[in-house]
Amino acid sequence: MLRVEGLNKVFDSGNRRVEALRDVSLEIRKSEFVMIVGPSGCGKTTLINIIGGLETASSGSVLLDGRQVSGPGADRGMVFQGYSLFPWLTVRKNVEFGLKMKKLPAAKRRDIAERYIELVGLKGFENALPKQLSGGMKQRVAIARTLANEPEILLMDEPFGALDAQTRVVMQELLADISRRTNTTILFITHDIDEAVLLGDRVYVMSRRPGRIREILTVELPEPRNHHCLVMAEFQQIKSHIMEMLWQESSDAAMDK
Repeated sequence: MLRVEGLNKVFDSGNRRVEALRDVSLEIRKSEFVMIVGPSGCGKTTLINIIGGLETASSGSVLLDGRQVSGPGADRGMVFQGYSLFPWLTVRKNVEFGLKMKKLPAAKRRDIAERYIELVGLKGFENALPKQLSGGMKQRVAIARTLANEPEILLMDEPFGALDAQTRVVMQELLADISRRTNTTILFITHDIDEAVLLGDRVYVMSRRPGRIREILTVELPEPRNHHCLVMAEFQQIKSHIMEMLWQESSDAAMDK
C-alpha cells in the first residue's frame, strides 16, 4: 500500500550540511500496523513528514497505492504528540472539522462524528471543550478527528509521548483495539521500545544519523494486544534485541562526536 524507495534527505543551512536520511526503503501492506524506532536524531520525524507531504525528499520516492506523494493529502491522516485541537470547539465540532471542509451535510457530519467519538470511548463528552479534558482524552479526540476523514493510512508521530505512563498504556490498548476493529493501516513513530513491540506487526529499527533501516523485525504476539503481553517471553526477547541495537547505535553516535 505504501512504498518508500531509496529516500534521502539533506538539510543545507549556510555552510552546514546535515544528512538526515540515507537510502531509506520500506513497505507497508494494507491494514498493517508498522512501527519505527531509532535513536534520538536519527530522522524518524523527518521520514514521516516526507511521507505525509509536509517535507520534500532530496531524492527517492514515496508511493501510496502507486501514486507519487508530492504534498499533503486527505489520503494520509496525521496525529502528532500535540493535540492540535481547536480550543473554542466542542469535541463533536473538532471531530467534524475535516468533514465540514469536505462540505458534507450537517446531519451526515454529526452521524460520522458520533460514531468515531464512541469508537475512542468518549461517548457522553460530545459537548465538552478541550480545556475540560485530560491529556489522554484530548488525544482520543485527535485520533477520532483523523479517522473520521477515513484516510488510507494513519501516520502517527510519538502521539502518546506527552502522556503519563499509565494513561499511555491505556491509549496503546485503545489504539490496538481500534486498529483491529477498523482495519486501519498505521505507521507509528516512537522512541518507546515497549510501545513498538506491543503495537507493531513489524518494527523497523533505524540507525543513528544519517538514518538508515538497520533491521526489520516481525512481531507475532497473540491478539488482543494488551498489557499482559509485556511479560511474555516472546515480547522480552524482541525488546532485548531492539535495546541492544539502539544501545550500540547510541554508543557509536557518542564516539562519532
